Amino acid sequence: MTDRREVAKAAAERGANVAMDAFETDVATREKSGKVDVVTEADEAAQDAVIEAIRESYPDEPIVGEEGDQRKTVPESGPAWIIDPIDGTNNFVHGVGRWGTAVACVEDGEPVTSVVTVPALDEQYVADADGVWLNGEPIGVSDRSDPDAFVVAVTLRYTNGLREAYAALVGSIIESFDQFQRVGSTQFTLALLARGSLDVVVGLGEANPWDTVAGVQLIRQAGGTVTDVSGEPWRHDSEGLVATNGAAHDAVLGRLAVDGTDAESD
Repeated sequence: MTDRREVAKAAAERGANVAMDAFETDVATREKSGKVDVVTEADEAAQDAVIEAIRESYPDEPIVGEEGDQRKTVPESGPAWIIDPIDGTNNFVHGVGRWGTAVACVEDGEPVTSVVTVPALDEQYVADADGVWLNGEPIGVSDRSDPDAFVVAVTLRYTNGLREAYAALVGSIIESFDQFQRVGSTQFTLALLARGSLDVVVGLGEANPWDTVAGVQLIRQAGGTVTDVSGEPWRHDSEGLVATNGAAHDAVLGRLAVDGTDAESD
């Protein structure tokens, strides 16, 4: 396990370094599914770097990745790697430092070690069976227990038929909570909950595993709770995501208008 953690850390760092070299430069972009769903040359180069680092130690294990023709589904059995070279590409393109490189190793679909590296902020989040750390120091979710004091963030993209559902969700958050944020990177948003900076993160639809798996493990190892919108334990193929610091999770679910299908990451 220690070896897999170190490989995940090295792979995330290698990809993040490639991406950071292109950050705040005139990097070429092209549209994927729409004008705000873009991929850059840095995404592709960083993904290649992550894959190369993993292959040096685990040449035969499946790798699930966002870009290009890389595998898109998580195997139900055995080990596999899930990577996102730049989570928060729109932040990256617009010169906002809230983006990261995410690497998770799973066994039978469940994460065993995860890394989210946010190079522009000099932050690296690491989780394994023994705990979760930020830059080598243990972290944990917030100890706030009153939902009226919770900081709530919405994540995942609201296009592709989800605008009405997200409008209802945001309306319910504004009515029921006093602090509302949108970070622009799903993995970094989840990491912020794991470190106690947020209390609730909610997203609608079926998210891609490279957008979520690493961050979900960070939260769980930090003492938080992650379910689908119905309150069932979250998996990489779940419908929707509701993550909290573990306090009053059911109360949070009751306050949120959560509905919708097929989401995409920020």
